[in-house]
Amino acid sequence: MEQVFRELQPLVATIMWPFCRIVVALLSAPVLGEVMVPMRARIMLALLLAVVIVPGLPAMPAVEPLSLQGSIAMAEQILIGGMLGFVFHLVLAALMIFGATVSSQMGLSMAQINDPLNGQSSDVVSSLMYVVFILLFFAVDGHLLITQILVKSFHIWPVGSLAFDTGALKRLALALAWMFSAALALSLPVVFATMVMQIGLGFLNRVAPTLNLFALGFSVTTMFGLLLLTLLMPSLPDHFNQMISHVLNLLDQLALPPRTELS
Repeated sequence: MEQVFRELQPLVATIMWPFCRIVVALLSAPVLGEVMVPMRARIMLALLLAVVIVPGLPAMPAVEPLSLQGSIAMAEQILIGGMLGFVFHLVLAALMIFGATVSSQMGLSMAQINDPLNGQSSDVVSSLMYVVFILLFFAVDGHLLITQILVKSFHIWPVGSLAFDTGALKRLALALAWMFSAALALSLPVVFATMVMQIGLGFLNRVAPTLNLFALGFSVTTMFGLLLLTLLMPSLPDHFNQMISHVLNLLDQLALPPRTELS
């Protein structure tokens, strides 16, 4: 039995590094990393992917997992896996901010509901945007895209040789600003249209003060916002594809080799 354990030890060490990177990526990725997916399912999926992709990966370094070098390699896999899952969260966050902004303009943000998908309270439009993201994510084979990126990451950043360009890391930090700008660009038509309508209701209140425009205006604003949201929904797949392309370009920039400084 001890001989069998000695023979299996190199195999376990070979699978452990891909498993650590994949499981962290699945924990931080959208949809697959939400509370609606059981933790055991994510761990088993990560282990299965690690076993399947190991034959096509570069040779793993002979590092003792319990040593200082093994701890550094483990932190490296956590950093890369978390980064790969985080960049896809930018698209989800942009849609969620868009939903929260539109819901606030329509007056629906006053009603918060418990969202069973992520275990948090959210408004109706944000929950709708989350469902739309899930449908679009699997429609464009997002799960296969994440798997392909994970496999390529081992060729770009092999275990034990992590090297990032500082400019690329700066672009990753600035991607948060892109997330807010994308959400603003999506919500700007609804925000502007509802603002114009509310200005018109204000003028109407000056002309006919006897009308109860507080109750009437709330209903009209909500119905008008739902109409605008219905007209905007068909264009969301195109915006989603553009945001996914932006995320992939960001990953390509991170994959560039670090630039050497000329003396």
